[in-house]
Amino acid sequence: MIFSAMALKNDGSAGLKDPLGLDRQSTALLQGELAWDEAVLKQGRLRIRTVVTLRWVLVASEAAVLTVGAALLNLPAPYAICFGLVGLAAWVNLLVGIATPGQRLLNPGEATLQLGFDILRIAALVFLTGGILNPFVVLMIPPLTLAAATQPLTPTLALGVLAMGLGVVLSFFALPLPGADTPVAAWPLGWRLGAMTALLIGLAVTAAYVREAAQETARRALALDVTQAVLARERRMTALGGLAAAAAHELGTPLATIAIVAKEMAREATTPQIREDADLLMAQAQRCREILARLTEAPDASDEVHERMSLLQLLQEVIEPHRDVKGVRLEAIVTGAPGVRKPGLARMPEVIHAISSFVENAVDFAASEVLVTARFDADTVALEVRDDGAGFAPEILARLGEPYVTSRPGAEGSRTGHIGMGLGFFISKTLLERTGAVVTFQNGRPRGAVVTVRWPRSRIELDHA
Repeated sequence: MIFSAMALKNDGSAGLKDPLGLDRQSTALLQGELAWDEAVLKQGRLRIRTVVTLRWVLVASEAAVLTVGAALLNLPAPYAICFGLVGLAAWVNLLVGIATPGQRLLNPGEATLQLGFDILRIAALVFLTGGILNPFVVLMIPPLTLAAATQPLTPTLALGVLAMGLGVVLSFFALPLPGADTPVAAWPLGWRLGAMTALLIGLAVTAAYVREAAQETARRALALDVTQAVLARERRMTALGGLAAAAAHELGTPLATIAIVAKEMAREATTPQIREDADLLMAQAQRCREILARLTEAPDASDEVHERMSLLQLLQEVIEPHRDVKGVRLEAIVTGAPGVRKPGLARMPEVIHAISSFVENAVDFAASEVLVTARFDADTVALEVRDDGAGFAPEILARLGEPYVTSRPGAEGSRTGHIGMGLGFFISKTLLERTGAVVTFQNGRPRGAVVTVRWPRSRIELDHA
């Protein structure tokens, strides 16, 4: 059965408007205008300490392999030059570690030089010990992987070209493999080309995988920071009601004193000017008291009544900031299963903020109507925001809820002209999932976008039985 219904049109309805535009400001934050900066993802994020530590690992591994080959396996190789290259790496690492603070971030140029040095040195060791036929040629992959994870695209591509070029050279020019008298150039061409192709694919695929994972992690970390900022801001806004009531209470006494003193001044005034000033002072004091009286009508933030809200009150609160948008009719409906008690919800700023963001997006792209529906039964509470616009593009629908840069179809023709970054949906989805909700996005039939949020009653209801 339908318990209540409400339609909010452009000519207005009950409820207070947001004179400060706070909801719009929150939405601006959601869209990344305050904190989302893609340039952060393009900066190098490699510390000196990381380079030094990983190079020590390489040096130790190379020294161990050369020692085993010389002392235990008695494989012939130019060990003096090989150990010299390992010692060079150790010496450079000592200089870098001593001369530079470990916590300092390398700029892209410095990082390219450091990692390029490692790639060249490993290639030189492999050249001395069999070239592409030496299985330890795969040690060229770690420095490129580190660049892909921490550096901008251009330095990463430069190091990738360097490593691949050296891989091609090592396929045709190198000293014999230890233990084999046959030069590398005498080995079957197909075998060498196969080993070279495996190396090149390994370099490219590993770097691509690591880079994509690192970029996704960076985006999510940045977006989660914004989520925390949004949630903290919404909680501060919720607390303003209690602060206003406390301020009104505290200011009541000094205003009463001012009014009494002003009356005495008016009664004992010796000139018309003094009396006029005293009357003005009394009038302004009275005005302040009236303003404070209105503030005290708002419930205290810790008031149990204020902390509880019905589904209809929730819908009214999320729709109210958007009711003045021209050309769009907003309607909210609450329905419930027969015989099931209506839920009393806990007032959660994150829920109000997230649903309001979905409503704003629907209003932005609706053709003429947005329907916000709340349904409940004995076990669940569900909210649905549906518009009659063009809906989500298929390629966007698959990625909704992730932080990325994109827009709904026809964004240039939307009411705000805004081209979304996907961050608002990510933040809203994250906030709602932290309350125990399951959020889904889909296209309606025959058209329009549909956002559905569903909770177990025990996660959102106060005094759940």
